[in-house]
Amino acid sequence: MNAVDGIVFDMDGTLIESHAVVPAAYRAAVLDRGGPALTDAEVIAGYSLGSPAALLTHLIGRPATDADLACYHDHLAALAGQVAIYPDMAEVLAELAARVPVGLFTGASHRAAEILLDRVGLLGRFRVVLGGDEVPRPKPHPDGVELACRRLGLAPARAAYVGDSPLDLRAARRSGAAAVAAGWGHQYDPAEPADVTAAHPLDLLPLLN
Repeated sequence: MNAVDGIVFDMDGTLIESHAVVPAAYRAAVLDRGGPALTDAEVIAGYSLGSPAALLTHLIGRPATDADLACYHDHLAALAGQVAIYPDMAEVLAELAARVPVGLFTGASHRAAEILLDRVGLLGRFRVVLGGDEVPRPKPHPDGVELACRRLGLAPARAAYVGDSPLDLRAARRSGAAAVAAGWGHQYDPAEPADVTAAHPLDLLPLLN
């Protein structure tokens, strides 16, 4: 793979360890808003639906309202103290950002991204923060990667998208960006094709060489 001129990151499972917190926030919000008791697996199975509004609509069984979303964000904020940044990730981000434009595109809402990034001290590290509620189509469609690159002033072909899930890597490939697998993430699947697989955050630094 050729060196890139900028990098866009996924958030959950790539920058931060949040695999228990996010489903718990959804489960609590669904119960509070009159929906059924759910398991983590039932919540996670709906991630491919895209935005939190789409997922809440599916989980509650009716169109999600602003109050439903606010309830979810309140629960997420209450649980955010359980989220941790992956080892060495803060230092890697600082070094990358000193050299190239760095952005973030997550399937989570923009508000959820702000809550979790602020909790781990990463909110100010990105030139662009883009949520799944700000693009027309969810991953694996390329819309979010393309828009993040555009806001960074980059052609996708000169950028990399780093994520742990198969949906992340498919979105990267469809956009024309280099697909970089975060091998430390909880949704990482070695069977999913990637241009580069990073076993540790420090392995991202050679992308710029």
